[in-house]
Amino acid sequence: MMRTILILGGTGVFGKCLARHLAQFPDIEVIVSSRTAEKAQATAKEIKAEYPDYAIFGEGLDHRHCFREALEGLQPFAVVDCSGPFQTAEYDVADAVLHTGSHLIDLADARNYLSGFAANLEESADDNDVCAFTGASSSPTLSGCVVRHLVEGWRRVDTIDMCITPGGKTDVGRSAIEAIMTYAGEPVLTWRNGKIEEIIGWGHSETVDVPGLGNRRISPVETIDPELLGDMYNVQSRVTFSAGLESWLEQWGMEALARLRKNRLLPHPERFTSFLLKARKLTRTFTTDRGGMRVEVRGLNAAGEQERAEWSLFARDGDSPFVPILPAAALLRRLLNGDVKPGARYAFEDLTLSDIADEMVGYSIWTNIRRDTLQESAFRNNLGRKRFDAMPSPIRVFHSPDGPVVWSGKADVETGRGPLHALITRLFGLPKSGQDIDVTVAVDRPWKGSTQSERWVRDFAGNSFHSVLTHHEDGTFTERFGPMSFKIGLKSDSSGLEMPVTGWRFGPIPMPRFLAPKSEAREYRDEKGRFVFDVRLSLPIVGLLAHYKGWLKPVERRRENGKTGENDERTPLSLEAS
Repeated sequence: MMRTILILGGTGVFGKCLARHLAQFPDIEVIVSSRTAEKAQATAKEIKAEYPDYAIFGEGLDHRHCFREALEGLQPFAVVDCSGPFQTAEYDVADAVLHTGSHLIDLADARNYLSGFAANLEESADDNDVCAFTGASSSPTLSGCVVRHLVEGWRRVDTIDMCITPGGKTDVGRSAIEAIMTYAGEPVLTWRNGKIEEIIGWGHSETVDVPGLGNRRISPVETIDPELLGDMYNVQSRVTFSAGLESWLEQWGMEALARLRKNRLLPHPERFTSFLLKARKLTRTFTTDRGGMRVEVRGLNAAGEQERAEWSLFARDGDSPFVPILPAAALLRRLLNGDVKPGARYAFEDLTLSDIADEMVGYSIWTNIRRDTLQESAFRNNLGRKRFDAMPSPIRVFHSPDGPVVWSGKADVETGRGPLHALITRLFGLPKSGQDIDVTVAVDRPWKGSTQSERWVRDFAGNSFHSVLTHHEDGTFTERFGPMSFKIGLKSDSSGLEMPVTGWRFGPIPMPRFLAPKSEAREYRDEKGRFVFDVRLSLPIVGLLAHYKGWLKPVERRRENGKTGENDERTPLSLEAS
């Protein structure tokens, strides 16, 4: 029996990709739609020329005018909404689809639309005995299926970092640019220190190594992944989702627009959408058609070891625009097979990573999974197991490779006075003076080869700064703050740990010892059994920069009665409920 698949937004980049992909599906006919019939028919004719035996047609449809009547006339088996941008969409189109007895799949990635989808459409889906799936794209479905596959059986998930970066030569539709413009420079939600926090969309960037692509710049974007996956897997520290543009000029331009909007100097960046689309004709000249995606997860595996699992995707030959439509195609295949229950929900609830991977066959798309475990921490490797084990319990737990990754407590802070002190304090993000200040320390343990590092992010009542502590292969131990690196001589005994500075560099240049900042850093256990830190930083001539002293206790989220919360007890993480 021939069944009809209607693609809304079928003349856009993703709509065309899905229409081409469905040419391999048996016993279906496809209707691509656009607001103008001429444009839809031209697209159908173009694709028909590539696949002569394909039953594909073009139809003029405008959801603003007589949309439900048009659907009733077409009677599609399923409707796939590729139109976007979903950041400004409501549920009237979806509701109309369901009331005409058709299944619905959309490619939404907008946080607000996704979060309200089930509540707004569950009744309509149940009443009409059909399925309504949302987010059937790279985010949150592909990303969610990848994470589920990587952490199966793990005791604890510490961090999830996801990024996607398309090739610069690939087509980008107007709706994609319009979607970015709705949140660039505005607060978006992220998951940090085990809870939801805000960050500025496209507000900053970092360089990551994406397998097959090398270094790419990425920036935080609006997705529902951080809060959805953070709560689902009880993530202890952070969940991030970022995107990057291959052209550094485009990347910097997007970040500049975000900064202008953040500072209210450009309140309506969406007005530049047409200009940005035209500018890409120039910037794409210096780019490639290679794109990719990376998902990296860290935590304690089933054996209780600190594990890093990385899934990566590499696409070339112009095939990266097909990646976002593969989850929708996998869902359509399941719907056509008749093994899906009615209801409204996220698309990843009914798919596996294998389902999506099966749709990649025939494309220049490759995926790979890499896993490795961390047996030692930077501190235990440097001190040796005997000296490490002699330290008080809270110090050992803090620096152990399987230790909690988020700690919180209180601190007293004293800083130097004067304009020079204020400048240096602001430059390095050092905390401001105060008593009984809330403090949180997140410990990240990246590693590469035999080099162990710990990245400490210290947050004093919203004032955040970080450093990277590294045990090197030659046995030295350093702490890096931006371009400055300090050689540390670790001293430990049964009373605690001291970290005096024994040398320093600015970039690769060794600096004179007499100009070195002085750091008196000590960690010990107090009478209540808590981890205590006492750090005094000063400079020659300048004097005291900051003196902060306080206590920390591990903060670990765990599930209680189906809910997540914070608890100081270290408990294994069960993913069965997820």
